[in-house]
Parts: sequence; C-alpha cells; structure tokens
Amino acid sequence: MLMLALTWLPPVTVVAATPGQAAPASLYEEAPVTWKSTLETRLAELEAGFPGEFGVYVQDLNTDESYSWRGDEWWYLASLIKVPVAIEVFARIERGELALDDSLVLRQSDYVDGAGQTNWQAPGTPLLVEFLLEQMLTVSDNTASDMLIHHVGLEAINRRARSLISSSEEQAHERLGEITTLVDVRRHLYGAMHPRAFELSGRDFIALRQAGNMAQRIEAFRIRLGVSRDALQMADMDQAFDAYEATGLNGGQLSAFGEMLASLSKGRALSPASTAELLSIMRRTRSGERRLKLGLPGELSFAHKTGTQHRRICDAGILTQDIAPMGLSPPALQEPPPRVVIVTCTRGPLSGGRAEQALAEIGAAVRSSGVTGRP
Repeated sequence: MLMLALTWLPPVTVVAATPGQAAPASLYEEAPVTWKSTLETRLAELEAGFPGEFGVYVQDLNTDESYSWRGDEWWYLASLIKVPVAIEVFARIERGELALDDSLVLRQSDYVDGAGQTNWQAPGTPLLVEFLLEQMLTVSDNTASDMLIHHVGLEAINRRARSLISSSEEQAHERLGEITTLVDVRRHLYGAMHPRAFELSGRDFIALRQAGNMAQRIEAFRIRLGVSRDALQMADMDQAFDAYEATGLNGGQLSAFGEMLASLSKGRALSPASTAELLSIMRRTRSGERRLKLGLPGELSFAHKTGTQHRRICDAGILTQDIAPMGLSPPALQEPPPRVVIVTCTRGPLSGGRAEQALAEIGAAVRSSGVTGRP
C-alpha cells in the first residue's frame, strides 16, 4: 500500500545533507555510484566518529573532476604555505636570478623555533639554497623557510600563489589568505594576548617554546614582557589560536590550495625540469608518515607537504605513478596512470595522534573510492 501511495507523489529532489558537494538525485532515480559518491559516504561515517571537523579536497587530474568536503570553508593551512614559497624560489632559479648552489647567509633575525638543522648553525653561516629547500619541505624547517622568504619577498610569493588559482584576482584574494613569515605567525599569535609580542625576535620565541607546555609558555611570555597577568587579553592558547586564525593569515580554502597543486602538476607554475625537481623534494618529506600517506596506495608516490599547529593539522600533495615524465601515459597502457591532488586539514582535537589517525583514514577512503585506480 505504501508503494502505491508513493506513485502519486510529484517528483522530489533530495539534497545531500552532508558537507560534500554531491549532485542531487530524483527520488525515483538511483544515483550512479561514482568515486565521489563513494568517498562522500565514507567521509560522513568518519566525521561522525571524529571529535572535531575535517576538510577534504580531491581532484582527479586526468579528468579534472573534483570533490570537496568543506573544502570551500576557511582553514588554517599552517606549513602548507611553504609550497608556494618553494614555487617562487624555483621561478627565480628559472629566470637566472638564483641557483640551487647559491648560498644565503644565516642572520640573527632569521632564527625561528621548530624542527630542522638550520637552527643549529651559527649566525653568519652560508647555507645553500638547495639545503634550505630540502629542510623547508622535508622537515618543515621554519628558519630555512624564513631565509628563503626574506630573499624572494612575500609580495612575490603571494602574487604567484594566487595566480595559480582558477579564479579572478579579486576572488583569489578571497580564497587564499596572506602568507607571512613564520616568525610573524608567532608575533600574531602572541599578539592576540598582548600587542607587545611584535617587539619579540625569533630567538625570543625559541625561548618561549622551550619554557614547557602552553600554560608555561604564556607565563614565560608575560615575564619576558614584564607585564601582569591582568594585562594579557586572553586566558589561554585556545583563545589566542582562534583569534589568530580569524585574521585569515596563512589560511584559505582547501579547494584553492588544491587548484594551486593542480597547476604545479600540470606544468602551469614552472618548467618541466623545475616541476620535477620540486616534486622530487616533496616526495622525500619525512613528516606526516602516519597521515594521508599511511592510508594511500603504497605502489603510488605522494609528493606532499604537512602542516601542524595547535589543535590543527594538514597534509596535502599530488599522488602519482612514476612511470612516465610529467604524468604522461605510455601508449601501451589502456588507461592513464592515476594523478590525484589531495588536500586535507583537521581542527578541534587536542590529540595530534587522533587527528593523524583521521587523515590516515581519509587517505584510505580516497584509495577505496576508486579515484586512485582499482581499490
């Protein structure tokens, strides 16, 4: 009886209730199963059990089909911004203004807290551009990053990053926030607590990081400024990070960042030789082994960059099968090898391990969707 009654209803459009961008289907038509619909179903299951939110952008570079789960929301990109820094450095190399075997001198003002070997070098040490790129991309060395940023300039980096997004100039500014130096990330973060944070040097922030946990760092910050606790405008780092993220600095849409990676992969950003060199470095990334890469097909290579900040982590890159230069398919193959851009970020959970687990599960979901080849 119920089925008979339904036949008299007018056609109804069902709109997806999840954050994904799946096409609506008629009530009487069974939507075709695609890699996008398969991925959306799995992401909905994953986020239901995740103590926070995540965003995902996936683009099949062979067909230009893309899928977004909160990918058009604003996300803090953390150290993902080091990829456009590297693109600008390679562009200067192509123009003959810089070379991989050129040296930049480490200055006292270059030091920033974080991983990598650059902080262990003495002021005045000449460091090869090739070394700085390797440190910036594979271990996310902040001091190496700022040395390169100071050399090529933030204006050029921001201009080039936005030029690689498939949007008008005005829209590109709305989709990708201003990239800053890594030391200014610290100044803006602590500046949410007290404006005199902008007086501090990179060495000061290294000392704050060494002070201990977040509460101890705030206390060390207060003492360094010589102000009372009442003078601090925020009580904890959670509030400070939220205020900093709200500025839009070093943030953007995951879809915009994904389009930038697509431009890089397709040779729109750099020459074939420079593209190959940059992606080769990104394949050697040593951070994030338990993020996307853990869930992706092991027979494919992942040229990627990670980002980590308080309650926020990211992983983004280009998944390929290295059987032909620039991803071209040999004539003997019936189908082109997979070339897929994946951009992911999480926000919310205090546990970095739980956030990394979510990214690994997202990687597995991308793999099982079929976009990377046979699941």
